[in-house]
Amino acid sequence: MDRLTISNEAIEAELLPELGARLHRLRAFGQDVLRTPDDIGAYEEEPFFWGSFVMAPWCNRLQVGAIRIGTREIRLRPNFPDGTAIHGEVYRVPWERLADGTVRVQAGGDEWPWEYEVAHTVGVNGQVLRLDQTLTNLSTEPMPAGIGIHPWFLRPAMIRIRAAAVYPRNTEAGTEPEPVAGRFDLREQQAVPDGLDATWTQLGAPAVELSWPSLGVSATMRVAADTIFIVAATLAAFSAVAVEPQTHAPQGLRRLLNREPGAMAMIGPAGSLRMAVELAFDRVTDG
Repeated sequence: MDRLTISNEAIEAELLPELGARLHRLRAFGQDVLRTPDDIGAYEEEPFFWGSFVMAPWCNRLQVGAIRIGTREIRLRPNFPDGTAIHGEVYRVPWERLADGTVRVQAGGDEWPWEYEVAHTVGVNGQVLRLDQTLTNLSTEPMPAGIGIHPWFLRPAMIRIRAAAVYPRNTEAGTEPEPVAGRFDLREQQAVPDGLDATWTQLGAPAVELSWPSLGVSATMRVAADTIFIVAATLAAFSAVAVEPQTHAPQGLRRLLNREPGAMAMIGPAGSLRMAVELAFDRVTDG
């Protein structure tokens, strides 16, 4: 299994190009901060619940079945127990490793009728990890597009999401977000409760702050894209929390068809959608 390691004295990141270019391991100051399996075979059995992976050409859930966009028809099949098509197409397929360390994959032309390319670059500079994703339309007609990353951060962790509004249920996301309140108000750093699967919007800067007091590590997440949403999800069975920057709200294709806010983008032939995520790590000391 090919492993691509990018590291310096503060950060070590390990990618598996053959398994969806997944960020298998991320260490800050020698401490693991991702949910990483002992056996990489776990990525085949449960691809959505380990490490960190790229979501493209869409994020979160889309409805399945025949959907016409322009002259083309999407025929997505369910890949999740709730009957939806979730997290795109490239999370478990082999990616190509280029000489400069970039990994890329070409996909589409099947139930997703547009062909496209995704490039992913991981870099470290001092105490900052940078993840750059680019989704490019290789087809001759405009294509709906969304991109994001899906890291599972170890718990116990304290998390702050600077957001004024939220879609409280990704499975049943309404047209408009709601003002944050109660368990969805994460504007002060706190332990995220179990059972969340929501999307935050109207974000401040930085979008997210994380802290692992037991590890002596903290991180600030900054995201650069034309539109930014943050998903957070927790499952009682997992000692991890997903904190996912992405470029559209839940049910992004429905939003595009209905002209609702938070829709997937439409990118023309040879057009691209980009997102950059920086995690700036620091040490946490008592007192």
